[in-house]
Order: sequence, then structure tokens, then C-alpha cells
Amino acid sequence: MSRLFLLVCVCCLLLVACIPPTSTSLSTRLVAPGGVSPLLDSAHVESLMARLPARSGRLPGEGGVPIFWQALDPGDYQLDYRYTGDPDGTALQQVAFDVTFTRPTATAAPRGTVVLLHGWMMDGDSLMPWALRLAQAGYRTISLDLRNHGRSGSGRSGYGTREGQDVAQVVGELRARGEIAGPLYLFGVSYGAATAIFAAHELGQQVAGVVAMESFDNAGRAIRDMVPHMLSSPPDTWKSAAATLIAQATYGRQNLDAVIAAADAQLGLNLDQVDVAAALRTTPACVLLVHGSNDRHIPVAHGRMLAAAAPRDAYLEVPGETHLSLPMRLERLGPSVEQWFAETATAGATCPAARALTPQPHAPLVAAAR
Repeated sequence: MSRLFLLVCVCCLLLVACIPPTSTSLSTRLVAPGGVSPLLDSAHVESLMARLPARSGRLPGEGGVPIFWQALDPGDYQLDYRYTGDPDGTALQQVAFDVTFTRPTATAAPRGTVVLLHGWMMDGDSLMPWALRLAQAGYRTISLDLRNHGRSGSGRSGYGTREGQDVAQVVGELRARGEIAGPLYLFGVSYGAATAIFAAHELGQQVAGVVAMESFDNAGRAIRDMVPHMLSSPPDTWKSAAATLIAQATYGRQNLDAVIAAADAQLGLNLDQVDVAAALRTTPACVLLVHGSNDRHIPVAHGRMLAAAAPRDAYLEVPGETHLSLPMRLERLGPSVEQWFAETATAGATCPAARALTPQPHAPLVAAAR
């Protein structure tokens, strides 16, 4: 086994040595995902989604980009979700979970509608556990595939800006079709959280409440924080070790300021001016910001800066959780999310305080009303 491992390492090093540092530009990865996250078991998730009584279709977003949507009605799904991962483990261990459910025999009238927005290199199906949890709580859930992801079409990425316009346009079309019932809420994770804030800014008074989980506060700053972390992250398998070596050789020598400038030119956008905090300050809806204290992809400083920028909103910081583990913690976050949506439906000028999370042993939680 040791000889085989040594052979693999030598092959990886030889492969890296043969790749010129400019063969692939990091800016192209910033412009479009270029694939699906290896953390997403697409085949398994699709098999689970096929068992659900969902409706779906495509509607035009900003600039005519087709956006895929999928709706799930409220009902008794007998959901049993268990987080089986470890926030301190490898990337694959951080996202591990088990889920079982049944197809409901009847659906109920929705108490509201929640639009779910996924992260970078994911798709709407990646939020299937949240769609089920909220549907069981009485909400119609509508998952969108953001532009350049999943079953949606391609268009210039906007790091939440153009995607927020897509959401606003699709929501208008869905409302005309009768798919938006009751108060409207937005729920986003990472890239989808920034999109949720921009979409809430676009939709104004139409949105009752927003949950924005591990959003960046500024796109340029997020890239400068995330790329070095991704290049230094320990790999899970020998395949990811080879990919890490190649990525380090290909991208590690590129100047991030120059990379971002090149991406700006391709996107027709200034990433350093994609300011989520500014949009948050002028968003009428109450926003619950959630961030893990151990997030290294989008460090917790981003969440704290967003909270400071919007003192009317609420902020939950969850000790011990990472960028990968936090969205998987339905058992910790579910009650707080449901309470937030229920209370923001009738909120006036003052937003409600955030509900304390289900405690973890030896892990005190920080909950701050802003």
C-alpha cells in the first residue's frame, strides 16, 4: 500500500510539473462555476427528489436567462433528518446526513411560501432537507437553480446582483401563476444568501422575512478570503490530493487583484463594489443573519460586518460550525428559522429578536438582536 501511495504522489507531482501556471485562468472560475461540487451526491439527491410530489418548470430571469424552479406543497412528510457528520472532520464528514420521509397522502393550505436559494456549485436540490422541513412546517417551498447552475441557463454571473434580479422576476411570474401563497420569505445559503438579500432589496415590501446563512458582505473581499483557504484545504482522498496539487500549481501563483480585475472585465461588474451590506441596510424585510464561528470559506467577520451594517436585523453566530456544516444543522437551526418566518409575518417597524438555538454540549451559543 505504501508503494502504491508513493507511486500516486510521484505521478501527481509529475502531472503538476507539466502544467504551465497560466494554462487555466482563475478568473474563468470566478466568472462561472465550471462544474458541480464533489460534495454533492447528485444521483442520490435526485433519487430522493423523484419520490416527492413536486411541480417544476423554467421561467425567464433577467436578460431572458431561463431559471429552473421546483415547488413542494406543505404536508406530513414524516421527515426524519439526522446530522451524522463532524464539523471538525474532513469536508465529506462535515456534510454527512441521513434523511427519510414519506410521500404525504394529502397537502394543506400553505401558511406562506419560502423561496430557497443554494450556494456556489450547488443547485436547488441541495436544499432538499430544508425544503422538506419547511414544507412539513406548513410552507410551500420553491427551490430555484441560480443562473449558471443546475437546470437553469447561462448568463453573466452577478455575485447576487443579477441573481437577485432573476429571483424577483421569477417570483413575479410565479405569483401570476398562483404559486406564491401567503407571506413570501427568502432563505439563502452562502452565494444564495447574498442573492436573497439582493432579491429582498428588489422585491421590497413583497418579502415578509429573510434568512441569510453565511453570506459574504462584499464579493471582492470574499474571493480574497476564500481562494487561499481553498488552495490550502487538506484533501479527503488521493483524487482530491491530486486535484489540490494541480490547483495549487495552476492558481497559486496568480495575483488575486489581477484575477479579480480580469473577472470584472468578463462580467461587466466591479466585484469590489458588490456590496451586500449596502443592500441589506435598505432592505425593508427583516433579515436573520446566521454564521458559523469556524467558517473559513467566508470567515465569520463577514457575518459580523453585515450585522453591524443592519442594526434593525438579527444575528446568530453558531460556535463550532463551519461553512460546510452549518447548513446541514437542521436540528439546531430549524426551530429558529421557523420562528423567524412566523414572527416576521406580522412584524412592524421593529424586527423580532432571534430565538436561541438548540444547544450543543459544551458549546455556548451567541444570539444577538441587532
